[in-house]
Amino acid sequence: MSLGQQVAQHLPFLRRYARALTGSQTTGDAFVSATLEAALADNDLKASLSAGRVPLYTAFNKVWSSAYLEVEGPSDADSEHEAAAQDRLRQVTPLNRQALLLTTLEDFSIDEAAKIMDLAPDDVQNLIAEAVTEIDKESATRVLIIEDEPLISMQLEDLVTGLGHEVCGTAATRTQAAELAASTSPGLVLADIQLADGSSGLDAIDDILAIDAMPVIFITAYPERLLTGDRPEPTYLVTKPFQESTVRTAISQALFFGSSKPLG
Repeated sequence: MSLGQQVAQHLPFLRRYARALTGSQTTGDAFVSATLEAALADNDLKASLSAGRVPLYTAFNKVWSSAYLEVEGPSDADSEHEAAAQDRLRQVTPLNRQALLLTTLEDFSIDEAAKIMDLAPDDVQNLIAEAVTEIDKESATRVLIIEDEPLISMQLEDLVTGLGHEVCGTAATRTQAAELAASTSPGLVLADIQLADGSSGLDAIDDILAIDAMPVIFITAYPERLLTGDRPEPTYLVTKPFQESTVRTAISQALFFGSSKPLG
């Protein structure tokens, strides 16, 4: 397998990580592109990429950290959403978010995350613990679950309520999802892609977002179908089978960057 092929197989997931970290597909992809450009200009770095995901994410981390340290003053984002995401990002320590995303969303070990972030494993553990504390401080909201597998739906309900949120409904079809969204006004949606009657979770989300804007987290066994670059891609994407910590992280990210409706 060529170096290009080796890197290409990891790119969809690096782009997912970049979007979750920055809160923007446009910004995330820009950092991924800058990482690849840096690799092409550095023979040692380019050679290291053949060793797998860790060197690729390490290279990305260096590019993102360097650029983040230079971000000051007014945002030059292309949209209000992106500007708001960047403003919120400045209010928290980025290392905490990186540590949690690397070990949950991207499923790296503590030692691998430590290598990527150029930190000691104990430091990464502490950053994760601090990030979990931040998650627990998120404002509670109403959550709509779109999932046609009863056991997974029940698992997500338990997870959501355990985080202090309210499940405003569960839907197994596109029609049910739209009806529930219209009647309950959720502040966050967790959505599968393939639904019970053959309908699409993507179409269900289009229906819901036509009613009102809210953060959406897709949970699917086929993430590659959404990470093609052919259409706007979801910022928050969790792969089945999932770790509960991964979903918890995605919820925190979505509520942090999104404009969800608090309870009360």
